[in-house]
Amino acid sequence: MNNFVKELEIQVKQGKQLKREEIWKLSTIKEIEVLSTSAERISIFFKGNTVELCSIINAKSGKCGEDCSYCAQSAHYATNVDEYELLSLSEILNKAIELEKNGVKRLSLVTSGRGLGGEDFVKILAIFSALKKQTALHLCASLGIISYEQAVKLKDVGVTRYHHNLESGPRFFSQICTTHTYQDRLDTIANVQKAGLEACCGGIIGLGETMQDRLEMALAVRDLQVKSVPLNILIPIKGTPLENIPTIQPQEVLKTMALFRFILPDAVIRYAGGRNTLGKLQERGFKGGINGVLVGNYLTTVGNNIKKDITMLKKLGFIVK
Repeated sequence: MNNFVKELEIQVKQGKQLKREEIWKLSTIKEIEVLSTSAERISIFFKGNTVELCSIINAKSGKCGEDCSYCAQSAHYATNVDEYELLSLSEILNKAIELEKNGVKRLSLVTSGRGLGGEDFVKILAIFSALKKQTALHLCASLGIISYEQAVKLKDVGVTRYHHNLESGPRFFSQICTTHTYQDRLDTIANVQKAGLEACCGGIIGLGETMQDRLEMALAVRDLQVKSVPLNILIPIKGTPLENIPTIQPQEVLKTMALFRFILPDAVIRYAGGRNTLGKLQERGFKGGINGVLVGNYLTTVGNNIKKDITMLKKLGFIVK
C-alpha cells in the first residue's frame, strides 16, 4: 500500500487528476502517517512552505431562519448565542485595524441569515469600501446566498473573495439542512465566480457523514475549481440537533485532510473552526497537507491567540503570509 500512495503522489505532482476509484482505494489505507507525509510533500511541491492566515468578524449574529443542524445561530434552536444586528462601520473598522496589527492580512465579514439584502446590503457595501480605503487587508465576504448582481457590487467595493461552504457532500446535505438545497449553494458559487470573485468553499467534518461524503465534497470543490478550502471540525453545540453527536477522532480528521490534499493539490486547504479539538495534533495537520488557517475568534466559538499561532507556525518552519 505504501507503494500505491507513493505512486499516486507522483501522478498528482505530474498534474494528473485522481479518479474516483483511486481516491476510494486511497481512503482505505490505515497508515495515516504515510498519507500525511505524502500529502505534505504534495503541498510543498505546489504551494511552497507557506501558510496563509485569515480571520473573520461576526458582523451580524443569530436569528437565522435556516435550519442547519450544526449551527448555533439558527432561530430554530435554543442555543443562547449572542444576537445582534449588523455592526456599525466604526465597530468593524476598529476590529479590522486590531487584527491587521496582529499580523492578519485577509479578513472576511460574516453575517447570519439566508442572505443579506435591502438596507443591510447597502450598509455592508459602504463598510467594505471604507475597509478598502483605510486598511491594507485583502477583503472577503460571507453573506449567505447571493445573486450575481450582488457579487458584482461586492467586487466593485474591493472584495476579492467570497466564502460559501458546501458543508458536506451532495448525498448527505439534506440530512443537515432542509430550508435550502445543495443546488442553492452551487448557484451562489457560480454567481461569485461569474462576477470575477475568487470562491472560498469547503465544509464541516464530524456531522455524522461518511468518509465517502467528505470525499464527494472534495470532488465537488475540485469540479468548481475552488482554490481556497476551509475545513471545520464540528464542535457540538448545546441546543442544536447535533449536540450529542460523538466527537470525531483526531486521527480521522488528519486522514481526511491528507486525502483532501491528494484531491486538491494546488489549493489553500485551511484549518477553520474546531481545530483546538485536535490538541497538540493540530501541528501534525500543518505537516500533513494543511497550508492555511483561520486565526482569532470564530463565529460562535473561541479560537486561538493570533500571535501564538504565528509563533507556532514559524517554529514548525513555515513562512507566514
